[in-house]
Amino acid sequence: MSSSDIFIGETIGTAVLILLGGGVCAAVTLKASKARNAGWLAITFGWGFAVLTAVYISAPLSGAHLNPAVTLALAIKDNDFSNVATYWSGQLLGAMIGATLVWLAYYGQFHAHLTDREIVGGPGAQATKTKAVEAQETGAGPVLGIFSTGPEIRNAVQNLATEIIGTVVLVLAVLTQGLNDNGNGLGTLGALITALVVVSIGLSLGGPTGYAINPARDLGPRIVHALLPLPNKGGSDWSYAWIPVVGPLIGGAIAAGIYNVAFA
Repeated sequence: MSSSDIFIGETIGTAVLILLGGGVCAAVTLKASKARNAGWLAITFGWGFAVLTAVYISAPLSGAHLNPAVTLALAIKDNDFSNVATYWSGQLLGAMIGATLVWLAYYGQFHAHLTDREIVGGPGAQATKTKAVEAQETGAGPVLGIFSTGPEIRNAVQNLATEIIGTVVLVLAVLTQGLNDNGNGLGTLGALITALVVVSIGLSLGGPTGYAINPARDLGPRIVHALLPLPNKGGSDWSYAWIPVVGPLIGGAIAAGIYNVAFA
């Protein structure tokens, strides 16, 4: 795979991942959406199908890492870090593009939601603790959960541990079951296995933090949230933003170490 193929494949694949994954969060969260309040099952399966679709689209070009933690784990497994920066750049750009497309697809719903007094309160209200799918912690706006993750209980050690554990499960599944014949990305059957693992992680481990398990998936859309001209959008919760970046990277490194010791 050339550097251009890797960058293009990861950009397109991650954009599709975030478009569909963030899209299901928007569908469940926004007040004028037909899927409003569809619940956690809809979100977990929506993200699983998003992974499946994105992998099938991008695998021929880049191997469909779509996740800096997966890229890091494969680099550690093979002791080859030459393409890490290219993968990460495409993933971050793709995540930002996907988040922007979610905003465009739900443009009217975002405006209706964020100008509704039941959601944002009275005139000048910026911060809200409205309970839906959105992040509810101090510093997080009422639609931040469409773009990025947030904890139900803010405890840095627990939140970091949750993200590490979830990512170890994901990356071990990729390394042991998901790789293509070349071992440099996800294969056809591996895409289905990985998508089902993502659903399982969401159902079993997603409750505490919203299961980022992917630094680009969280950071790219959080940047977009900070930049978009959304009324009454509130904060982007940057004090928490390091956890869904650092946690998955640690988890990916641990999974690669386990794989090299136990499976290689």
